[in-house]
Amino acid sequence: MIRRSVVLLSAFSVIGGCRVDVSTEADTESSLKLYVFDCGMLRFASIESFSVSDDETDIRDLIVPCYVVEHEKGRLLWDGGLPSKTAEVDGWQGEGMLSRLDRTLSEQLPEIGLDMNSFDYAAYSHMHFDHVGVANEVKGATLIIQKKEYDAAFADEVTVPGFDPSLYNNLKDAERILIEGDHDVFGDSLVRIISAPGHTPGHQVLFIDLENSGPIVLSGDLYHFAISRQDRRVPVFNVDRDMTLASMDRVEALVVETGATFWIEHELAFFEQLKIAPAYYD
Repeated sequence: MIRRSVVLLSAFSVIGGCRVDVSTEADTESSLKLYVFDCGMLRFASIESFSVSDDETDIRDLIVPCYVVEHEKGRLLWDGGLPSKTAEVDGWQGEGMLSRLDRTLSEQLPEIGLDMNSFDYAAYSHMHFDHVGVANEVKGATLIIQKKEYDAAFADEVTVPGFDPSLYNNLKDAERILIEGDHDVFGDSLVRIISAPGHTPGHQVLFIDLENSGPIVLSGDLYHFAISRQDRRVPVFNVDRDMTLASMDRVEALVVETGATFWIEHELAFFEQLKIAPAYYD
């Protein structure tokens, strides 16, 4: 299938006063594709716990995305958004930190011809509830997880703030690939999991090298806001501050080395300029 030539997307992320242009001109269709899904929203009364003062920005809403990577050798789910049960209540719910989910991932996947059983691999940037919300619903996929993250997730005692073991309990005995460091998902260096611990014991980011859109880093919770990246802000609830800062250095070096576009996954203003599934990046 030959897709008509498209000149699409001028999305910018303002980081430290610099614009990051993710404009693309796609003349051919690649077998490697990235789909972006809206998997919920979070709203905070205060963002002080992110080491950002409430008077430094008026941003209180964060997007919660999910991603599907299509490769000729398989299909990867990256990050699983809010729990599907969140959608059972209309609008915002909770106290202090509010959440909402208008459409579950399982409701959106048929738009690209998939369901929750369609994945060869599933990998989550980390174990927090807003990234593994559908983990128990994914059937038949091989879990790719850092060994330290796996050990922490299934320890007898919960030691990581923001983790709900009930969202993850089906994965304890799931088919898995335990990794310690970086991992080349399909063996051709186009889709790579990059170890970036500190937010959680086995936090990781995803590097994907698209033919027409170029390389992209999906950064998990390495940062939550543009100011977090600009000033290297470390949330107070990270499990290891020094490890977080080292991970920031390592991932930023990868961005410079590869010329990748850096996506702050939770940044709503940036997300609103992206192409959402069934459209895709290739």
